[in-house]
Amino acid sequence: LGKPIWEQTGPSFIQHCYQLFDYNTNQVGPSLLVQKIQHSIMVQDHQPIPDSCILSMVVGQLKADEDSIIGFHQMFLLKNIKEVWDCTNDMFRLALHSMG
Repeated sequence: LGKPIWEQTGPSFIQHCYQLFDYNTNQVGPSLLVQKIQHSIMVQDHQPIPDSCILSMVVGQLKADEDSIIGFHQMFLLKNIKEVWDCTNDMFRLALHSMG
């Protein structure tokens, strides 16, 4: 038997999403204030939730322009609308820590 739909759709969406950022920043809109960005996905988890949705969580690292590598967390809510998966919400947080 194949993987459940959330284990197929979630990783496919994550791969597509970060490829847009990493290889074609022009497609993500004029509000992106960096010229070059690279994501490295460490862990991703996906689970089904009610109303034909998938909750996807990503933990990784990113490098923007010549800045240092920094950790990040991002969650996506994917909803199946008329047999098409759409990202209806996402939350992003840099993993900034103050030691002192």
